[in-house]
Amino acid sequence: MGKQTAEDEEFRKGTSNHRLDRRSGSANRLAYLLDRWQPPETAVLVATALIVGLGAGFGAVIFRWLIGWFTTLSFVTAQSALSFMGRYYVIIIPAIGGLFVGPMIYFFAREAKGHGVPEVMEAVAMRGGRIRPIVVVIKSLASSICIGSGGSVGREGPIVQIGSALGSTLGQILHLSDDRIRNLVACGAAGGIAATFNAPIAGVLFALEIILGEFSAGYFSTVVISSVMASIIGRIFLGDEPAFPVPPYSMVSPWELLLYAVLGIVAAFVAIAFTRTLYKFEDIFDAWRFPEYFKPVVGGLGMGIIGLYFPDLFGVGYEAIERALLGEMLGGMVLLLLVLKVIATSLTIGSGGSGGIFAPSLFIGSMLGAAYGVAVHHWLPTITAAPGAYALVGMAAVFAGAARAPITSIIILFEMTDDYRIILPLMFATVISTLLSEHLSRESIYTLKLTRRGIHLERGRDIDVMQSITVGEAMTPDPETVSVNTTLRELADRFATSHYHGYPVLDEEGKLCGVVTLQDLERVTRNGKRPPGATVEQICTRNPLVAYPDEPLWAALKRIGTRDIGRLPVVSREDPTKLVGLIRGNDIIRAYNKAIARRVELQHRAERLRLGKVTGTEFVEVDVHPASPLVGRQIKELDLPSDCVLISIQRGRRLVIPHGDTVLQPGDRVTALVDTHCRELFQSQFEKLDPMRAAELEREKRAKPFAEV
Repeated sequence: MGKQTAEDEEFRKGTSNHRLDRRSGSANRLAYLLDRWQPPETAVLVATALIVGLGAGFGAVIFRWLIGWFTTLSFVTAQSALSFMGRYYVIIIPAIGGLFVGPMIYFFAREAKGHGVPEVMEAVAMRGGRIRPIVVVIKSLASSICIGSGGSVGREGPIVQIGSALGSTLGQILHLSDDRIRNLVACGAAGGIAATFNAPIAGVLFALEIILGEFSAGYFSTVVISSVMASIIGRIFLGDEPAFPVPPYSMVSPWELLLYAVLGIVAAFVAIAFTRTLYKFEDIFDAWRFPEYFKPVVGGLGMGIIGLYFPDLFGVGYEAIERALLGEMLGGMVLLLLVLKVIATSLTIGSGGSGGIFAPSLFIGSMLGAAYGVAVHHWLPTITAAPGAYALVGMAAVFAGAARAPITSIIILFEMTDDYRIILPLMFATVISTLLSEHLSRESIYTLKLTRRGIHLERGRDIDVMQSITVGEAMTPDPETVSVNTTLRELADRFATSHYHGYPVLDEEGKLCGVVTLQDLERVTRNGKRPPGATVEQICTRNPLVAYPDEPLWAALKRIGTRDIGRLPVVSREDPTKLVGLIRGNDIIRAYNKAIARRVELQHRAERLRLGKVTGTEFVEVDVHPASPLVGRQIKELDLPSDCVLISIQRGRRLVIPHGDTVLQPGDRVTALVDTHCRELFQSQFEKLDPMRAAELEREKRAKPFAEV
C-alpha cells in the first residue's frame, strides 16, 4: 500500500521520474553516475544552470525563427495563394492559425493554452517545479503559429514556459529535489527572457520577482549563470542590438516628475482595465457551448476583421511601438489603437490562443504614453520632453501595474532601449502605477488566473495554504481569562501553574479590555515597582490587536507578524468587546496541518475533474444514509449502472477498497468513476430511503433529548 501511495503521489505531481527513466536510458545512466560519484553540490548547480541556459538560448533562437517562418508563410506565401481575395485574405489567416493551435493544445498539452507564466508559477508553487516535457514542443509550435498567423500576443510568456519546461525536464531526468528543480525552472525562465529580448539582467529579475517570488543568494547565482549563457547564445544568433532603438530622451524639468506621476496613475487604471477585460473574454468563451478546440478559429476570425483595418495589431506589434517611441503617431490614432489592442489580445487569448501578455502590455503602455505625451507637450512645451519619452515611461508603468513587477519593468525597459537618461521618471511612474494597482486589485494579471482556479499565491512562490482556513476554525473557543481586579501575585500563580504566556483581560462586565503577558509581569517585577495591592489593570496592554472569526487565518498571521506577538484575541465583529476565542501558536500549527490536508484534497479533486473532461467520465461521491435500503448489502448485490466502477469507501478514518463481498455501512462515503450519462442513475440508487427506517430514526432523534434529561 505504501509503495502504491508513493507512486500515486508522484503521478499527481505531474511527470513522474519513472516515465522519464523509461523514455531515456542514457539520461537514467547519467542520473546513476551522479548518484555513484557524488560530485560537489556547487559543481552540479553550476553545470545544470549552464546546460539550462544553453538550452533556453537555443530554444529562444528556434522560437524566434519559427515565428518568422510562420509569419512569412501566413502573410507572404498565403497572400499569393489567396490573391483572388485581395486585401481581405488577412481575415482568414488568424482563423487558419487557430485551426491548428486549438486541437494541438486541446489534445496534447492543455497547459500550453494562454500566456504560460501562470502555469509556470503554479508548477513552482504546487508541483515542485515539475512541468511535462511535451510542453516544450507544443508551446513552441502553438505560440509560433498563433503569433505568426497574426494573433495579438507576445513572445515572453511562451519563451518563459519553454525555458522553464527545459529546466524542469533536466531536473526530473537527474532525479533532483523539488527545490533544485524549482531553481532550474527559474534558470530556464531567466534564460528565455535574456535571449529573446537581449536583456540578461531583466531575465534574472523576472525569474526571481515573478516566477519564484523571492530574492536569495542560492537562487540568484545559478539564475545569473543561466541568463548570461542564454544571452550569449542570443547575441550570437540574433544580434546585439536593443529591441527598441529610441532617440536620447531625458527629463527637461524637475516639475516634469509631477506629469510622470499622473501618467503612472492613469497607467494603473489602464492596467487593471486590461486585466479585467482579458479574463472577461476568457469567461465568455469558457461559458460558450462550442467545441473547445475550435474556439481559437472564432477568435482568429475576430482578430482578422480587426487586423484588416488596423494591421499594426497583428503579432507582437513592435513596429508600432517603435513609431510611438519616435513620436511618429498622432494622439487620436494611438488612443484608438490602445483600445483595440486590449480587445484584440483579449480575443486571441480568451478564445484559447497561445502567447504572452508582455508585448501587448508594452504596446498598450506606449500608446497611452504617446497620447499623454502629445497632450502635455502641446500645453507645456517648455518643461516637457517629446511624446516619445512619455511613451517609453508608459510602457514600463502599464506592465508594472498589470504584472506587479516594478523592478523587472524598470530594468527590462532600460535594457531594451539601452537608454539610462529617462530612468528617474521611469522609476517614479512605475512605482506609482504598481502601488495604485495593488490598492485597486489584490491580484496581478498572472496570479488572477491562478486565483480563479482556487490557487492563492503569496509573494509569487509560496502558496498561501492558510487562505482556506478561517480564524473561527483555528481558534481556541472560550479561552481562559483574567479579570482586571486580579492581583499580580494571583497572576504570577496562574502563569506558574498553567504554563501560559498570556491571558485576555476582562473588565467587571465581562468585556475584553486588554491582554496581559508574562513579559508584562516580569517587567514590573524586574523594576521592583510592584506595589502590594497592584492588579492586572495597571500592567495590561489596552486596546490590543484582535482578529475576527470570519476572516482568513493568513490575515491574522500577518497582524501577529507585524507586532511580533504570541497570541491574538478573537472578538465578535458586531461587538468588538465580546471575546469569542484566542489564537495561539499551537492553534496555528494545527490549522496549518489542516490547510495542507485540505489543499491536497483539492488537488486530487482538480486532477479527477481534469481526467473526467478528457475521458467523458467523472468521479462521483455519495453518502450511505442510515435509512438507505443499501445498508447491510454487499457490493455485488447492488443494481449499479454498467458504466460504473467503485473506487473507494471512506469509513470514518479508514479507506476501504471495495470488493464484491464488501458490506455497506451507515455513513460510508462511496467514490465511483461513472460515465457522465449514468451519473443521475448512479446517484439515485443512494438517494432512495426506506420510509419505515427513516421514520424510526426520526423518532429516535426526537426522543434522544428527553432521554438525556
